[in-house]
Amino acid sequence: MFNSWGGKRAVDYRRQFHITPDMANGTAVNVVTMVFGNRGDDSATGVAFTRNPATGENKLYGEYLVNAQGEDVVAGIRTPKPLDRLKVEMPEMADQLDALRDKLESHYHEVQDFEFTIERGQLYCLQTRNGKMNTVAMVRTSVEMEREGLITKEQALLRIAPDSLEQMLFPRLDPTIKAEAVAQGLPASPGAASGIAVFDADRAEQYGREQGRKVILVREETKPEDIHGFFASEGILTSRGGKTSHAAVVARGMGKPCVAGAEGISVDVNRREARVGLTSFKEGDVITLDGTSGKVYLGAIPTVEPDFTPELNVLLGWADERARLKVMANADTPDDARRARSYGAVGIGLARTERMFNDVERLPIVIEMIVADTPEQRQAALDKLLPLQRRDFRELFEVMSPNPVTIRLLDPPIHEFLPDEHVLERELSELRALAQNARGVTVLAGAMGLLHASESVRHDIDMARRMIDPSVVEDAIGKKEAMLKKVRALYETNPMLGHRGVRLGITFPEIYQMQVRAILEAAAECAKAGIQVKPQIKVPQVCTAEELRKVKTFVDDIHAEVAERYGKPVSFKFGTMIEVVRACMRAESLAEEAEFFSFGTNDLTQATFSFSREDAENKFLPLYNQSGILQDNPFDVLDVKGVGKLMQLAVEWGRSVKPDLHVGICGEHGGHPASIEFCHKANLDYVSCSGPRVPVARLAAAHAALKAGNK
Repeated sequence: MFNSWGGKRAVDYRRQFHITPDMANGTAVNVVTMVFGNRGDDSATGVAFTRNPATGENKLYGEYLVNAQGEDVVAGIRTPKPLDRLKVEMPEMADQLDALRDKLESHYHEVQDFEFTIERGQLYCLQTRNGKMNTVAMVRTSVEMEREGLITKEQALLRIAPDSLEQMLFPRLDPTIKAEAVAQGLPASPGAASGIAVFDADRAEQYGREQGRKVILVREETKPEDIHGFFASEGILTSRGGKTSHAAVVARGMGKPCVAGAEGISVDVNRREARVGLTSFKEGDVITLDGTSGKVYLGAIPTVEPDFTPELNVLLGWADERARLKVMANADTPDDARRARSYGAVGIGLARTERMFNDVERLPIVIEMIVADTPEQRQAALDKLLPLQRRDFRELFEVMSPNPVTIRLLDPPIHEFLPDEHVLERELSELRALAQNARGVTVLAGAMGLLHASESVRHDIDMARRMIDPSVVEDAIGKKEAMLKKVRALYETNPMLGHRGVRLGITFPEIYQMQVRAILEAAAECAKAGIQVKPQIKVPQVCTAEELRKVKTFVDDIHAEVAERYGKPVSFKFGTMIEVVRACMRAESLAEEAEFFSFGTNDLTQATFSFSREDAENKFLPLYNQSGILQDNPFDVLDVKGVGKLMQLAVEWGRSVKPDLHVGICGEHGGHPASIEFCHKANLDYVSCSGPRVPVARLAAAHAALKAGNK
């Protein structure tokens, strides 16, 4: 028992949930007197939760077996009975179990998972612990237990890990799709998932974790040594066991769908296949699980996004009351903005204009702007983009009104909008061959008078000539050659440190001028229509105040023109991204020009570590984490000792010049709970993250405030 601490499944579990030796460093063992549930029909054994761990319903939940030992229930060797049946078979014991339930919750102020044995009419509680539940149940029990007076609102918030809220955003099967289930099991853990069937944990890890494929782990029954397969799987299916079996309990804790006890399925692990009546599926076949209904389907079934539960809205309302940090979203389209707002975002902290350029209809115009040989040609293309960008921004303002919308001016190198050099070379080769063929067909069509060809042959040749117009092919070659020339001219050895961001805006000011005009005109149109807007213009990749001054000069000029055209000035803020180390060191001078700072922690992390994220994560970062050189991946978890120190200095120095300087974070770290806690301590004003992470960030912001207040 003591040696189990060093077993593979225990090590895998601690690694998955970031349990360090400082948190726990050994196995505890209690030695107690034995009681027996297998001494006849007046004896029984069972496992119970004081509330339903899948839904949170305030009702005793569990299973039992008459004349059996506890291992028979947990291992899934026999299919147990629901506790409701105990009222029929042993009514007095059922009443005592209800009384025990109330006593446990009153004492521990928490949902309990307990084991019990009935030995010849005597009830024994063998052990109890805090119940592991999915997040739906945690949220519901938090709200209901607060209303019952068992816990406070603060306790209700702190008992839920912010990251776990993602479980409530898991998809469910599309109700409009009519599909026939091939098997019915027990709904052991809610949610829906599709993936290829895999019949052992090692292969699940190989396919899921190493190859990135979606897998469903299929077993007769799972065992603790299968834990690494759980981590790699989308869902779990077993043909034996009940709702308190190993598979059910572990899947619920992870928030993964599970169907247990599907006894209609015959699993053959050696042949790697499962038979269901007259049908079967093999390893590699796609199946779908519905852990909410317990049904199993062949093939993939579409899913739909879940809705917030009323209890989650209540809980997040409590969180917003206690949080100091505001939570905004990274959103680039009106649909993104609507979704983010439904999640509770109070503004957009990052709208990436380059994502708008990638639209299929406008990408040709963007390419036209890039390959332009003269400022006049470039301006002509920008004049086409202006109304499109203005419409983009107006729609964002309308969706988020009256909350702030922070728009980042174009950031990536412009060559990213062009095809790859090798692709262009291959296409040109094919077009030149086509042009030669087209010329040959034209010559052949002209020679038809010299040949004694039939009328049908003459017709076919003429049709071929019309289908391939040599002049059209030559025009296409000319366009592709211009693009290839521009791609080669724009080539950079390290584009992420090259001609991008504000450097692009200064060398091609007409690009930023078009975007600024589109922002201010969209805001003016909204204001004229009575829509309250709060636009914020953000300049990326700034390293010196001179860059900001240069951009601000034409921002002020354009604002004056817009104000004159619309009859009143536009209220907006002008600020900068902080994603360059020098920008942190020169925060005082930047604060003289900027009204807000927005930390771009992805690029700032790359600059601080001198890591390329793509190369680091694919080559050496996993080894660094496994060997303890770095405790976390700094692109997932904010590096508070390095990047965090730079942020703190920038905040302190910036506010020494401008005390009301608004400061936030818009990198991916903005949705990570530990990083949000640091942002609270560093006295930032807001965090911005992807829409689905907004609920996580709202709860994490409340946690940060509550923990700081308790110290």
